[in-house]
Amino acid sequence: MEEKTNKPESTYEIGKLYFERGDFKVAIEKISKAASTFYSEKNFDEFMKCQNILLRMYAEMEDAEKIKTIKESLQDLVLNKNVELNSKTYYTLALCASYKGQHKVALEYLEKSLAIALSGDQKEDICYAIHGLAIVYHFLGRYEDALKEIYNLQVFFQVLDLPDLRLASQVLNGHILLKMGKYDQALDVFWQCYDVLKEQKNLYMYVSLLFAMGITYADSGEVDLGRMYLTLAKRAVDPASLRYLGRSIDERLKRLGAMEDSEYDIVFDSATNTVTEKKKGRVDFKNQFILLDMLRLFLKNPGEVYTKEALVERVWKQEYDPAVHDNKIYVTIKRLRKMIEPDYDKPRYIYRAKNGYYLNKNARVLFDSQLNV
Repeated sequence: MEEKTNKPESTYEIGKLYFERGDFKVAIEKISKAASTFYSEKNFDEFMKCQNILLRMYAEMEDAEKIKTIKESLQDLVLNKNVELNSKTYYTLALCASYKGQHKVALEYLEKSLAIALSGDQKEDICYAIHGLAIVYHFLGRYEDALKEIYNLQVFFQVLDLPDLRLASQVLNGHILLKMGKYDQALDVFWQCYDVLKEQKNLYMYVSLLFAMGITYADSGEVDLGRMYLTLAKRAVDPASLRYLGRSIDERLKRLGAMEDSEYDIVFDSATNTVTEKKKGRVDFKNQFILLDMLRLFLKNPGEVYTKEALVERVWKQEYDPAVHDNKIYVTIKRLRKMIEPDYDKPRYIYRAKNGYYLNKNARVLFDSQLNV
């Protein structure tokens, strides 16, 4: 793919093509070059467009330092160049926040994005803001709210030609149906998306779709089909570029085989709040959410000591009071050990430190992260 002109607009478009085919290294080179030219020409709208796509790539690559650098450049625009961030930039910042699980921050960005788009009657930007809201609602488990936003998008799509966003909203719709346990409907949606992708040739979306189909088949009980589609996704992914997606694929593949080869001591499925211990098998927590929240905290950070104050603040969302909480913590830890320890008298997972409790850092844990959309 050769550049036939030095115009930054052409350089950007070439970079975007590399982005869509999953070659982030070349895409970053091209788009960064275009961004530099746009900035020197004081064409800040086009500069922000470049920064938006760079943010998306760095979020997928989980490169926090590069994201921080771009945020600083955007802040410089606001403070020193008197440039207002546009709706699409706030949308992209919201996606970056969602990648990190900062959904409250993402919602704040999206509210700004939508307000700016509405004030200027920028219909395309309104659609992106609505799509962002649907994504965050999906992550928060507010599936009905997410579906309402997707329905609102369908109304816009009747008069606006936004094929990439239309496809992304369809894939998101499938993920929501999956989370709601409507596997057949989800697969119907994903197969419709697959037919569209045969024309668009977008590798990133293609791998994301294979991943979505794999987990849908697996969760519906067709484990062999699920493993097949996940394996196809893994073969197509470039782990250097699609790090977030690649890691999600690896975790699902490992989970499908984890109980066969005992690779992990504990598997925590965050989508269904199910826990499987290597020797005890599936552990039924029923509606014991405090125990689940405490276990989730330990599993996310093996080896990190949590003081009594930290446990009360993170698990019970209260201010620590020794008279109230000391016995409550002791009893909860005791109950949690009985749930997950193969031998209660010789705990191998949850240990006590001088100033708190922690999970054995040598425990082999698979904590299923939230699905990338």
